[in-house]
Amino acid sequence: MANGTDEDLTLTMKRVGCVLKQAGIPFALAGGFAAYAHGGTSSDHDVDFLLRSQDADRALETLAAAGFEIERPPEDWLVKVYDEGRLVDLIYRPVEQPVTDETLADTSPISINAIQLPVISATLLMEHKLLAFSQQYCDLAKALPLARSLREQIDWPRVRRNTAHSPFAQIFLILLDRLGVVPLADTMPAGTDLAKMELFLEGVTA
Repeated sequence: MANGTDEDLTLTMKRVGCVLKQAGIPFALAGGFAAYAHGGTSSDHDVDFLLRSQDADRALETLAAAGFEIERPPEDWLVKVYDEGRLVDLIYRPVEQPVTDETLADTSPISINAIQLPVISATLLMEHKLLAFSQQYCDLAKALPLARSLREQIDWPRVRRNTAHSPFAQIFLILLDRLGVVPLADTMPAGTDLAKMELFLEGVTA
């Protein structure tokens, strides 16, 4: 994210993060820049921040006063700002789950291009990526670079537990095992009968 137009996007990320920090609005960097901050790979072309729904209006007012263009789209889970045409999403309900104080606590302060920002954990980033899959959108290949590049930072049993209701997420975890990216045993809770699980998976993937 340090060449071409990505330099401008990085500057936009820093500008928005600085304004939110100075205003005392709780937030966290998410999406592709969060992956980048953790040392992973990303192909996103915008900037994503998480914030609580009760802070969305104040964030828009503060950013508008700082010279950003603001937008309230019809979707009821985010608002948007633009910096010379570069898009920043301010998301307060990602993957149908509200951003809470606990969400914002699942972060680490990371220095990105000379500015320190709160960045969501690699585990939460992976959970959000998997829970975005649905019958309308299920490109599992989009999640592979993230899993490969950040696998050692991710709490895989937590990912399995928190995405257990999503069949798409569970299939992705099987795919990681079959591709040799993350072994099945590393995603299962302690005490799981892996022999029985392997027999089941052999029937599923046969």
